[in-house]
Amino acid sequence: MVEPRSPMKTIKFVDEYCQWYKKLFSDVRSFEAFKYLHIGCISELKRKTLPEIAKIVGLDNQQGLHHFLTKSPWDIEKLRTLRLELILEILKGRPIILIIDETGDKKKGNTTDYVKRQYIGNLGKVENGVVAVTAYGVFCGMTFPLLFEVYKPREKLKPGDKYLTKPQIGAILIRKLQSMGFKFNLVLTDSLYGESGTNFISVLDELELNYLVAIRSNHSVDLLKGQYTQYLKWQRFKRVFSDLSSENRFIREIIHGKREEHRYWQITTDTENLPGNSTWYVMSKYPDITHREVGNFYGLRTWVEYGLKQSKNELGWADYRFTRYEDIERWWEIVCSAYLMVSLHSEQMRPSPGETQSQFASHPWWDNGKGWKNILNNLRLIAQPFILFNLIYPWLTVFPISQLSSGFSKLQSIIYNLTSSIFIFLTHPDFYFSSA
Repeated sequence: MVEPRSPMKTIKFVDEYCQWYKKLFSDVRSFEAFKYLHIGCISELKRKTLPEIAKIVGLDNQQGLHHFLTKSPWDIEKLRTLRLELILEILKGRPIILIIDETGDKKKGNTTDYVKRQYIGNLGKVENGVVAVTAYGVFCGMTFPLLFEVYKPREKLKPGDKYLTKPQIGAILIRKLQSMGFKFNLVLTDSLYGESGTNFISVLDELELNYLVAIRSNHSVDLLKGQYTQYLKWQRFKRVFSDLSSENRFIREIIHGKREEHRYWQITTDTENLPGNSTWYVMSKYPDITHREVGNFYGLRTWVEYGLKQSKNELGWADYRFTRYEDIERWWEIVCSAYLMVSLHSEQMRPSPGETQSQFASHPWWDNGKGWKNILNNLRLIAQPFILFNLIYPWLTVFPISQLSSGFSKLQSIIYNLTSSIFIFLTHPDFYFSSA
């Protein structure tokens, strides 16, 4: 019996991260395609199309990558489960902030599954596109993807589909995550979910979760006879941003009748004019929460949503060229996996201290920031020799220069051996036994 060949080595941090999922793939070529797509997602390609990804990973054509996403028999649910189990192992029971939101992508034509003219939050207007409800975690300031589910408009339902509103989908995602063992110290959402009533808020109450949700300015509250609405005095607080800069903002509590477990707040940058684009209404259920916590927790939702949008754009969330949702879903799951791979290099989520990349840090382009994008910049830098050699190799078949080829090989080998392993725990037999 012929032993299957070993997977081609690529970039050390990609190889080690993807090793966690290796058992899902029945053949070595599928596993290699899985690794190549991760490299493509984190690369500096402006559009993560399969032909361009094939070039930077050294493939002659895109057929293997296309087959992997459309016909290869790997199970997306098993991949998703392993990704979530990896996050749970790193969190070790510690709670996270959960953000439920939706993301939309503009798409031409009507052949793509579930495409429809609808509100696209990324664009801030109604366009022809596909929308998915997403669940993201925040731990010590670092974000990572959890679950997503496409929104299926009534007019676009296929046989066997069931219509669900976005808040209903969001509630299902929360139940699924909680059943897996995720713990939440706070849930943050926008007004679509905050105004959904029994479709969403009642589920949060049922699960006894703390939450902070945006509501509309005309949000109605039933008052008993003789009750009235009180607007308490404005309190100034410093809104602290992700880069640790801050600015003064103002918040006041609005009490409808008497203070209940659901509390209402108004946040603004200007107490005199209450400008529409910088005045927010919020409902909270969070025992003993202070006005400063309300202001900064709500602000967290805003900057995280902006960060998620930028991050997904960097990884090619909307760059798929498929029309079947089954294929699109596979692409999105790969993007989520690549996103997590980047997040796991953060100090907040690093499972083991690892060695400092002192020699890498001496590179003039090394990024010393601590944010997700800073980490991505450095991973792209480490990946450069592998990618650049694949791009220049076709020229070496025309003009053979042995010194150039051997020089690239030596550089790649040095970087591969110097890259400190932050995923060493993934190869520990006790961990595989405990997660089996």
